[in-house]
Amino acid sequence: MQVQPYGSWPSPIDAALAAAHDGHPEWVGFVGDEVWWTEPRPAEGGRRALVRRTADGPEEPVLPPPWNVRNRVHEYGGRPWTAAPGTDRPLVVFTHFDDQRLYRWEPGGEPVPLTPVSSVGGGLRWAEPELDAERGEVRCVLEEFTGEGSGDVRRVLAAVPLDGSAADDRSAVRELTEERHRFVTGARVSPDGRKAAWLAWDHPRMPWDGTELLVAEVGDDGRFRDVRTVAGGDDEAVAQVEWAPDGRLLYASDRGGWWNLYRDGEPLCPRQEEFGGPLWKLGQRWFVPLADGLLAVLHGRGAAVLGILDPETGEIADAAGPWTEFASSLATHGSRVAAIGASPRTGYEVIELDTGTGRARTVGARHRDPVDPAYYPEPEVRTFTGPGGREVHAHVYPPRHPEITGSEGELPPYVIWAHGGPTSRVPLVLDVAIAAFTSRGIGVAEVNYGGSTGYGREYRERLRHQWGVVDVEDCATVALALAAEGAADRDRLAIRGGSAGGWTTAASLTSTDVYACGTISYPILDLTTWGPGRTHDFESRYLESLVGPAAEVPERYAERSPANRADRLTAPFLLLQGLDDVICAPEQCEHFLDRVAGRGVPHAYLAFAGEGHGFRRADTMIRAMEAELSLYAQVFGFDLPGVPELELDT
Repeated sequence: MQVQPYGSWPSPIDAALAAAHDGHPEWVGFVGDEVWWTEPRPAEGGRRALVRRTADGPEEPVLPPPWNVRNRVHEYGGRPWTAAPGTDRPLVVFTHFDDQRLYRWEPGGEPVPLTPVSSVGGGLRWAEPELDAERGEVRCVLEEFTGEGSGDVRRVLAAVPLDGSAADDRSAVRELTEERHRFVTGARVSPDGRKAAWLAWDHPRMPWDGTELLVAEVGDDGRFRDVRTVAGGDDEAVAQVEWAPDGRLLYASDRGGWWNLYRDGEPLCPRQEEFGGPLWKLGQRWFVPLADGLLAVLHGRGAAVLGILDPETGEIADAAGPWTEFASSLATHGSRVAAIGASPRTGYEVIELDTGTGRARTVGARHRDPVDPAYYPEPEVRTFTGPGGREVHAHVYPPRHPEITGSEGELPPYVIWAHGGPTSRVPLVLDVAIAAFTSRGIGVAEVNYGGSTGYGREYRERLRHQWGVVDVEDCATVALALAAEGAADRDRLAIRGGSAGGWTTAASLTSTDVYACGTISYPILDLTTWGPGRTHDFESRYLESLVGPAAEVPERYAERSPANRADRLTAPFLLLQGLDDVICAPEQCEHFLDRVAGRGVPHAYLAFAGEGHGFRRADTMIRAMEAELSLYAQVFGFDLPGVPELELDT
């Protein structure tokens, strides 16, 4: 083995390679016998392509550029497409990101708009389309802006005619319900077509705080009548609802402290595991019924694996295969289940499970190693002890190179990765970006701090009114423990994160002396200027649970904001921001930089035109990663051949 200083190891995994493998398939579904899904195209301006696996085997895109199958409902988007096989060719309905319209498309023709463009505020947006062939319509969630403010918005269930008559006429869109709630999910119609079920909630709750499960009668005209609440409430979060083939109601509720499955109110498989998750995007699915009454489920504590549940016995048979983590996207057709799975050695792939034979195989987005897997890290699943003896879950990725080791007596630098959300979780799967760090001799630790999902409601609610405290403490716990056990260099610890992870990074740098530097991406930095009217509607009241009601604890908003603690900042930092971000506006970064100016703290600010909340374009991701690596090289004192040097201002 060669000996070289940590951080300076030559690696075949550069920023361009990491950018090319950023993102993963989403929104899997069956169209007849074919499996379809969407997947990212970083090199094509960051669009999402709709892709199909044809009956004779090969994958092919359904729509060419510039069609971008994605929407902006809740800003994070929701399921953007549906399709039916038809007699000789499929009928596809999808949302196009550039104008947010619904389109109808059939092979051999051009996409035809079904909905109008509105000039009011954020316009008209559509999610979770479901075809209603009998009525010649597509049912959707409609998000409609009524004014120029981010909170001037209403959401209802609606039906759009497939004949295009609403393309220039908003009045041709039929609303299926009264405007009862601030937020709704797409409706699921029972097998006999007589009932519909959906979820709803209102400010200040987020969908993981509490939702209502609504059931209605479907009238002869397709409208939903006699709406009633059958489950859920202020302190019970129903994450998903479906109908069993026999017409019984299936749903995932956390009424027992974990998202477990229920059928007509009775538990099916009570376990201290999660069978659901946080509803960040409309259309996420953690379970789907099969025609024979069995259920395909994602379940686990931490990682979510794919299994087949017998609701009569409560027994689960997990799918055999190398996949150890599955995304919240499932579909069924006959005895077949389509899912999206990954592992620490593979990125996310489209998987098909035949429940008749028990065989699972990759059918799309197949993982292909871009480099020798010897350059991949070997992760360790760890549980650390935090303040008060609480558990802190993390994935630790030590440096790894097939031909190089660190100098004798030297300890490696480590970067703590704080995930976004914050009500979310980082999965244990192959991330080429992490491999770009570890193959250079830089360790990485991903922290599922208190407030993360996957470990029950009690763990999730540790962050209630404690954002900027518990997340900061838990990340520091992991960093300091790695240093104390001799795995990391105490003087070369860094932290990085985006969105809520950017908040945790900035809060850590302005309230602790744990880290030598950090990378802050599209963050919240000033709580007093983020909320109703200052960000998008979906999260505009989120801080009431994360921090507390502003009217009751205004001092907490001011004291915890990194922008108000800039005088405590001494560590160098990199700030990354998309100029089109409507969730965490660039003004947050600009205000923070004003507070830092002239204080002699080395830093750099990179702002990217055309990028929103989270980077999607290959050139942006390359520039951001190279800048981050250069920051660490300068602060930690190692050379990075081939990486442009980041200019730091003071």
